Amino acid sequence: MILLDIPTFFGRLHPLVVHLPIGFLVLAALLDWASYWPTYKSVRAAVPLALGAGAASAVVACGLGWLLSTTGDYAPALLDNHKYSGLALAGVAVLLYALITPAVRAYVALPKKVFSGAFVAVLGLMSYAGHQGGNLTHGSDYLSLSVLTETQRPKPTSLEQVFVFEDVVQPMLTRRCGQCHQDGKLKGKLRMNTHADLLKGGKHGPAIVAGNLTKSELYRRVTLDPAHKEFMPTDGKTALTRNEVALLKWWIEKAAAADNTKLTAVKGSEAVQPMVAGLLGLSGSTDAVVQEAGNDAHPPNPAIPMTGDTARITAARSQGFVIRIMNHKPLMLDVTWPKKTGQPVVDLAVLTPLAKHIIWLNLSDLNLTDSQLKAVTQYSNLEKLRVEKNPISNEFLRSIAGLSYLQALNVYGTHITSAGLTALKDMKRLEKIYAWQTTITASDVQRVFKDSSNVEVIL
Repeated sequence: MILLDIPTFFGRLHPLVVHLPIGFLVLAALLDWASYWPTYKSVRAAVPLALGAGAASAVVACGLGWLLSTTGDYAPALLDNHKYSGLALAGVAVLLYALITPAVRAYVALPKKVFSGAFVAVLGLMSYAGHQGGNLTHGSDYLSLSVLTETQRPKPTSLEQVFVFEDVVQPMLTRRCGQCHQDGKLKGKLRMNTHADLLKGGKHGPAIVAGNLTKSELYRRVTLDPAHKEFMPTDGKTALTRNEVALLKWWIEKAAAADNTKLTAVKGSEAVQPMVAGLLGLSGSTDAVVQEAGNDAHPPNPAIPMTGDTARITAARSQGFVIRIMNHKPLMLDVTWPKKTGQPVVDLAVLTPLAKHIIWLNLSDLNLTDSQLKAVTQYSNLEKLRVEKNPISNEFLRSIAGLSYLQALNVYGTHITSAGLTALKDMKRLEKIYAWQTTITASDVQRVFKDSSNVEVIL
């Protein structure tokens, strides 16, 4: 769970509240202008109410916007344009409302046509402020004249036409990461608009380093456990799928993070061509890329049965398990037991008939012991296991050492020690262990995994 502080919570209401002054001020202008026609003369009586609501909501939106501006890395120039034009709009709206109140009109009588003309300035200022807000959210080139003349890159129709960065990696990063790493908003001072931006990186160093996954900060972030504070993308946004992570890894490691390079020109690209075909929807992609929950196919583990009993899935779901079908042939499952208030004891026996199909399993923070988790040893094709914040010990780690396909293990906030890590050092496919909030230290990791360069332990 990610806990937000009070300023962050209220700041994030700004995109919602900011639409109120837009509606009220436009309504006030339309009512005022319509009152010049005899038929609609009576609607002028509603102008003060609409204008007052617009002015008040504009002030509130400014306050929330200021809170929001303190919680993110925004481009200073774009932020200032939006902030000061928004403040000016709120100020003009408040002034205009004050001028039609009886207390002020006793001293200053504003001619009707001047008052009506002032709405032109209000709407013009509102349009400018709104446009600057759009630039912050979507980038400065989102709504510009260049959109009318620019030509989009044609979609490749075959694998021979695919360029690795331009057709695969860049669209993927734009889709998953663009909201926080473009011209308007630069979290971590990282821009992802171009290949050069990725090489340059942000305040944490280069986003990618050709041929080096360890030094590629972007790859490190997207492969962290979603519960980790540095995981990307943040704030519950849609994470990269398994295929997308695999393609990003291949591009950095095997394709030397190159741009302007065709897929078929990269040695060994045959291994990822089926994934690319599925991602781009090219002809020739197989049934293995058709899923219930997104494009998340993976070269199948031959030990996973091709089909399974859907009645067993239904039975497990009826007991409270949340089951996502990652792939149909072979049948690959992502299983979670959601934490609930007053939850019953988790009965893993209902999953036994599905044991060989379970690829991802999340049993975090359920107060489960070593003995209660003993059934996990039967899930022989498990690749990702989350058992963090359970009272488990080194005995559990020793029991799962035989899970030969396990790639990621989350045991943070448990009772494990460095002695338990020893049981995992011979697991060939294990890549990541999340073990913060335990007694394990960096020196323990170095001692246990000194001969295992493929294992990363996050403390």
